[in-house]
Parts: sequence; structure tokens; C-alpha cells
Amino acid sequence: MKWDWNAVSDFMPKFWDGLLVTLQALALGSLLSFSLGLVWALLMRTPSRFVRWPVGVVTEFVRNTPLLVQLFFLFYVLPEWGLTFSALATGVFAIGLHYSTYTMQVYRAGIEAVPVGQWEAATALNLPLRRTWTAVILPQAIRRVIPALGNYVIAMLKDTPMLMVITVLEMLGRARLFSQQHFQFTEPLTVIGAAFILISYLASLLLRALERRLVR
Repeated sequence: MKWDWNAVSDFMPKFWDGLLVTLQALALGSLLSFSLGLVWALLMRTPSRFVRWPVGVVTEFVRNTPLLVQLFFLFYVLPEWGLTFSALATGVFAIGLHYSTYTMQVYRAGIEAVPVGQWEAATALNLPLRRTWTAVILPQAIRRVIPALGNYVIAMLKDTPMLMVITVLEMLGRARLFSQQHFQFTEPLTVIGAAFILISYLASLLLRALERRLVR
């Protein structure tokens, strides 16, 4: 099998377009999953079972449903109910919602790992509940969960090719389209594989640096 550098050269403009879409989906999906996961975790700690029960049902349902099914449902079923969004927005929402049910558990473990003495100290200082959470509990909890959250960033990156099924042309979608048009499969798929490895590695380095900075 001969490596065709011309095919690589022809594919690279498509690759950069797909890379941009992949990074957009990853960044926005991560932001949504981290934010929504924290909301779920806080709601699950409320005293009212009328809040905890619906949140638990929703998050369990989402976590135990395949992401692919959720993508199809959001993209093809919701428009029948009058809710129409762009393919990329739908993909970002699906990834963010799906992984928020996992980051919720990460946040919950981090919150529960905060020593009881921290809660008692906040109570002794007569800090308002909101101040206790924002200044005492959450900063310590988030430091503890950075590595686990980083793992889910990598997992989300590896799931971005699923967006291809709802017409989002991320990296793999671009490679697939190029391969079908030019009958060149080895070069574009090799480039895509190398790109995923490189992005995952750089993301892990960034997260390690962030973790060391927060631990100081």
C-alpha cells in the first residue's frame, strides 16, 4: 500500500473545517456538562424529596439511555413538536446533557469528600448558606474532582464522531465524505486518528497543569 501525500494535501482543508467543529462541540459540550452536572448535584442535596425524586429520575434515564438514541430523538423527534435547532446545537446539547449525569456523580463525590469540620467551621462563623457553598465547600470539592472531570472531557472528545449521524460534519464526518468522493480511505482516516490522539494528549497535559495549579 502506497501512501499518497497528494490525498493528504487535498484532505487538509476539509480536516481543519472538521477540527473546528469538533473543538466547538467539545468545548461547548464540556461547559454544559460541567455546569449542568453541578446543578444536578446541588439539587440532589436539597431536603425536599419533591426536588430530588424528579432530578434522580431524569438523570438516571439520561445516563442509562445511549447517546446515539438521544441524538436521534433530539434531532428528528423534537422538530415534530415544534422545537427545531441547528444540528451542531442539538449535538452540543445532547453531549452536554448526557455527560452531565456523569459529572453530577463526580461533583457529589467531591462535595461528600469535604471534611465535616469545614461545614462546622462555616456554621461557627455564622456564614450564610450561599457563602458557605461558594467560599468554603465548592472550591475544595472542585479541586478534588478535576482529574475525574478531565477524564470525561476525553470521553466527550471520543464521542464527537457520533454527531455525524445528525449531519454534523466534524473530523470523522469530513474524512468519511472525502473518502467516499475520492476513494481514498487510508490517508484521511489516519490523519483523523492521529488528530484524536494528539488532542487527547494535549487535553490531558492541560488538565494536569490545571490540577497542579489548583492544588497549590
